[in-house]
Amino acid sequence: MELKPIKRRDNMEDSMPVPQEVQEELLGPIVRKPPKSKNHNQHFPCEVRFVQSVDGLVEPNHVINFTQFSLDYIKKEEIPHNNFFEPRFGGHQTLAERETSFYARNQTLHCGFVKGPPGYPSTGFELDEKDKAYMSTCKVVVSSCIFGSSDFLRRPTRRLISEHSKKNVCFVMFVDEQTLSKLSSEGNTPDDEGFIGLWKIVIVRNLPYKDMRKTGKVPKFLSHRLFPSSRYSIWIDSKMRLQSDPMLIIEYFLWRRKSEYAISNHYDRHCVWEEVLQNKRLNKYNHTAIDEQFTFYQSDGLTKFDPSDPTTPLPSYVPEGSFIVRAHTPMSNLFSCLWFNEVDRFTSRDQLSFAYTFLKLRRMNPDRPFSLNMFKDCERRALAKLFRHRTMLPPPLASLNN
Repeated sequence: MELKPIKRRDNMEDSMPVPQEVQEELLGPIVRKPPKSKNHNQHFPCEVRFVQSVDGLVEPNHVINFTQFSLDYIKKEEIPHNNFFEPRFGGHQTLAERETSFYARNQTLHCGFVKGPPGYPSTGFELDEKDKAYMSTCKVVVSSCIFGSSDFLRRPTRRLISEHSKKNVCFVMFVDEQTLSKLSSEGNTPDDEGFIGLWKIVIVRNLPYKDMRKTGKVPKFLSHRLFPSSRYSIWIDSKMRLQSDPMLIIEYFLWRRKSEYAISNHYDRHCVWEEVLQNKRLNKYNHTAIDEQFTFYQSDGLTKFDPSDPTTPLPSYVPEGSFIVRAHTPMSNLFSCLWFNEVDRFTSRDQLSFAYTFLKLRRMNPDRPFSLNMFKDCERRALAKLFRHRTMLPPPLASLNN
């Protein structure tokens, strides 16, 4: 795979003031730690056997053998007859359209970025044309986002990133204007080309959802829409600092495993039933909304995770979605669209919809495999350093579409 160098300026990093997130790494979090529970389970990283160097890495031939079909996306919706119409970023997908979208075949489906008719307001997630032009050149991407000033800016550990990746991989951090203002006040100001260290800062205006977590699912799931020329992408949550080379990650979790999508299992929970109870216990989302989503999934065939069943297709039905590695293949792109549509339709708690989406896609396409690698949580912890969020965003109230 031929990768062209991407222009960036990195010499700004050493001359900048010490930001809060660096103090946090050196001195520990500023916020006081909560008391540990007697039943608290500690989790540690484990060995990830990367190849020695990115030199000589070649994209394997089996990549072209993944399930092939063509996807197009609904870009605009017209006003329905005799109905009040309000444009939505995710569009107005009917249940019939939702059902047929799970078939792995040539199709046009909802996948965010849906506009209303001329004269109607924007549905959001607006980017500068210069940023779009930059993003269209990316072949391999590491991306993250901070909305609502919910986190510090955590820069990838430079000494662990190869010169090859620094030149050929796009590192893109999506932020809103509020976050950019907060970061700038802490000494994290983009240079003349929009970079803070390796991160290319891309400002998102007119956020599509009131729920910041739901807005965060746009760059998390829709990297194939945001980076239309990209072959691979890595998503890293803003509470994590990347400490591994992106190309080594792709080689280990995708190429070596002959997979097109990789995500880790949850560190404690493996059944959606447990995840539902935990979300309610911690008031992560409106309980009625959770119940409606969970009831719908059960009525459509979702069953409990059974670790003793040898036919269970995954080692866990609950992911730890803070780190995702994916090839932009048709099945990977379809799964990402389907998962995003569930978050758009129901709650922003994507761990509730992961297993349902994967199992339904698999059930409706028995002869069209989707190669998903669910790796160990301890491997995830070896890839990046984990911090606590700067602030915890409040859960949304009753609306399903906020």
